[in-house]
Amino acid sequence: MSEYQPGVCNIGRDERRKRRTAGLLGATAAVGATLFVFATGRPPTMLLLTFPLWFGAFVGFVQDRLGFCVGFGALARYDLSGSGGDAGAVSDAEAVRRDRRRAVEVLVYSALAALVTTAVVYGAGLVI
Repeated sequence: MSEYQPGVCNIGRDERRKRRTAGLLGATAAVGATLFVFATGRPPTMLLLTFPLWFGAFVGFVQDRLGFCVGFGALARYDLSGSGGDAGAVSDAEAVRRDRRRAVEVLVYSALAALVTTAVVYGAGLVI
């Protein structure tokens, strides 16, 4: 997309790539930490500490998928410059409200996905 849409799209191709990269880094760290716990025989409760890593990974992936940045939404900004659009500030009060609501939705979706993933990994740790 090359046009800002309140509550729908506030980042372009370049910004989405950054979010996808952050998601991959978070997922890699989470998997690495999980494998470390399994390989070293640490207590399964240590797997609960992977939640922040999974959360960060999912925030990155969800932002990329939706084309919506939580930080930009909270700060009433957009950046579509990597997709042929422009970058700037959001001044319309209704648009700011929609963006902030969408930012909260992204965080809630990411937290739920991280919670489920952490629970599955923890359950696997109890079995292994």
